Amino acid sequence: MATLLLGKTDVVELMDMKSTIGAVEEVFVHWVNGKASMPAKVYLSVEKGDFRAMPAALPEASGLKWVNVHPANSRLGLPTVMGVLIYSDPETGYPLAVMDATQITCYRTGAASAVASKYLARPESKTLGLVGAGCQAYTQLEAHLEIYNFDRIDVCDIDHKRLESIIDYYPDLPIGIKSLEEVCACDIICTTTPVRKPIIRKEWLMPGVHINAVGADAPGKQELELAIINDARVVVDDPEQATKAGEINVAVSHGRYNPRMIYATLGEVIAGYKPGRCSDTETTIFDSTGIAIEDIAVARMIYNKARQQSKRYLEIDLVD
Repeated sequence: MATLLLGKTDVVELMDMKSTIGAVEEVFVHWVNGKASMPAKVYLSVEKGDFRAMPAALPEASGLKWVNVHPANSRLGLPTVMGVLIYSDPETGYPLAVMDATQITCYRTGAASAVASKYLARPESKTLGLVGAGCQAYTQLEAHLEIYNFDRIDVCDIDHKRLESIIDYYPDLPIGIKSLEEVCACDIICTTTPVRKPIIRKEWLMPGVHINAVGADAPGKQELELAIINDARVVVDDPEQATKAGEINVAVSHGRYNPRMIYATLGEVIAGYKPGRCSDTETTIFDSTGIAIEDIAVARMIYNKARQQSKRYLEIDLVD
């Protein structure tokens, strides 16, 4: 038996957004039904960023993602987020594959937000707001386009070159550069910034807005002002991670938000254990911290596709 080595080009070739959305939606149901297990991610801080270790086990699949977040990497021509994933046979522990996880992270994060919007946003949503135009904005947009047809897509960023790049990349889409306040007037908003002080104000939001709060993925990060969180129906991917490192982490640590106020996990909503949106005027928030079951579900899909291909991928003998 040999171990598959799948680089970035291989992973991109084997992955598509529609299948990724399906894998992510399914694994949330597996998890809430007790068919998947996952401890909270472990953080390791270093001078210029941090690393996260993210293990999970699913039906017939297990693995570990080792991923970093280094905000200054763009100045070096490197991605802010990079990852490597070890995909193992749960019955024997044999390493079936080692694969690039940078693209997996991008795709599954966008997919999770789109799944959340499917259950929490108003079905007739016609406008999408992207706060931040970095790499994650692309997969947030592409994932939502699998579910919605938007009349308008508004985007803002402090880096004008990023704004020009995303418009050039999607010449056929109705994307416009707007102010932060204007972007916040959309039906669905995806926030993907690394800020540590709130930038989204409640007074800018439309009634019935749904927000995918993605940027806050480590202690101390926060994108939404507290008034938004306190008045919204908050759905999380994982309660433990959300309270420690998600959008609500700062409010929780300061005693200004009680974790018992969390309405549900996304898995509970998808599985039908709790209803999603309950009115056309309420604000809903998906607090996305990024969880390992998403990564391993997508890795399983990639590995199975690779084994079904006639193409020969690089293999090595890691175990004698």
